[in-house]
Amino acid sequence: MVVDGLTDEAVDRLFHALADATRRDILRRCVRGELSVSRLAEAYPMSFAAVQKHVTVLERAGLVTKRRRGREQLVRTDPDAVDRARQALDELETAWRSRVDRMSGLLADDAGSDAGSDAGSDAGSDAGTAAGSGDDKEPTEGQDR
Repeated sequence: MVVDGLTDEAVDRLFHALADATRRDILRRCVRGELSVSRLAEAYPMSFAAVQKHVTVLERAGLVTKRRRGREQLVRTDPDAVDRARQALDELETAWRSRVDRMSGLLADDAGSDAGSDAGSDAGSDAGTAAGSGDDKEPTEGQDR
């Protein structure tokens, strides 16, 4: 699936990055403005290095940008990247809704054709049973009971 020029690999990186709650929280925090990685690290019960790794995953996915200011690395959410993620989800939803609609149509067609053929086969099978399948007759000569 190619979304707005993104390859399958780029879409995979995008959703891998979004799959983690800490990374999603970092995105939310950095939407309001730039935050340093050290400031972000203060908000989580993990090491600075762990937060830095989360930011790197987000950056590789294109969801955040980093810039250096002196000794600090400032992180900011890229709203265009978040929009591309939404667009990818919209395209997946459209594709799956289309598939579900087609399956529903096939099932409805199948149910309609089964109802028509079942009515005819039921009448025939009932008539065959009532006409005497031989179960309720007395045996003729040469037949055992």
